[in-house]
Amino acid sequence: MNPFDYRTVLSEIDEHGVRTISLNRPDSLNAMNRQLIDDVARAFDDANADGSTRSIIFTGAGRAFCAGDDRKEHSQPENEAEARDLVGAIQHATRSIAFGAKPTVGAIKGWAVGGGFEWAINCDFPIWANGARGFFPEVSLGIFTTGGVTSLLPAMVGLNRAREMLFLGQQYEAGELLQFGVAWRVVSGDRLMEEAATVARKLSALPSESVRAMKRVLNQVAMTDLNRAIELETEATVDAFLNPETTRRMKDF
Repeated sequence: MNPFDYRTVLSEIDEHGVRTISLNRPDSLNAMNRQLIDDVARAFDDANADGSTRSIIFTGAGRAFCAGDDRKEHSQPENEAEARDLVGAIQHATRSIAFGAKPTVGAIKGWAVGGGFEWAINCDFPIWANGARGFFPEVSLGIFTTGGVTSLLPAMVGLNRAREMLFLGQQYEAGELLQFGVAWRVVSGDRLMEEAATVARKLSALPSESVRAMKRVLNQVAMTDLNRAIELETEATVDAFLNPETTRRMKDF
């Protein structure tokens, strides 16, 4: 199998060593099903292991980045083993993005919801299109966030703002996320991919070993509890998936 061939993700590289990984379920606003989760993890694993890839752009095909969980295809885990397998796959994607060797530029448009918002936050240089929106519905649904955001968000926005975002599930526009420090830059939608490519090419031109070391050390020092957060999120999310009330809330969402 071609290592850069996936069912729900596109992966293409240019002459500068910039690999663009695009979520490719546009008819569902790139909502997350199990195949997409697995493909994202594998695409980032492959890109991080590929010597010709020097930087990554992470984006979504169509009108949105990622609209969160696919309600039409959602299948509630029936036991702990199934729940742990699903959450492990989600956190595998997190580790592949956040801890991968290659710097990642996010190109976020439309909606970034739940797990999609987590993926946007996992990017090293998240660029948002003007008018894009993000929010976390998890607590209102009786489930829990993943993606290391229980560590990443307080480091970015402070504990009080992180509480607001995670507990209350408010929707935020790109301009607000820029003020909070969640978005790195905000540009017009027609300039989003151009700006992402410009930044990614600058990263590609830097010495790869220095870039790899800087990403590793920054993540270890600035987010000292990121690994621990991922472990605790996993346990909390597994428990939530096994709660019958969660199934009802997710069906009604």
